[in-house]
Amino acid sequence: MRDIMGMMGKVKEMQAKMEKMQADIATLEVEGTSGGGLVTVRLNGKGEMLALKIDPSLFKEDDVEILEDLIVAAHKAAKERAETITAEKTKELTAGLPIPPGFKMPF
Repeated sequence: MRDIMGMMGKVKEMQAKMEKMQADIATLEVEGTSGGGLVTVRLNGKGEMLALKIDPSLFKEDDVEILEDLIVAAHKAAKERAETITAEKTKELTAGLPIPPGFKMPF
């Protein structure tokens, strides 16, 4: 019976840590750039775009396709950064738990 009570206590502790981590991730802000800094995208921890900066030199009619590609690349870079930070935080939180490789937490 002690083992069950101890396990329940650990589950509650883990739940509280998970909720804090989710709140931390929600307030996380990351940037991704492309084109040597010509395009910068800022995302929150949920992957929502918060800001977009475009160097004025790209506002030429002939460069529209390049600009579109750079925006997509900057967004991808920022999203990958957010996912990396989320994975690191999750790994720290779940250290020592027998979680299968590749298992994604439900958020």
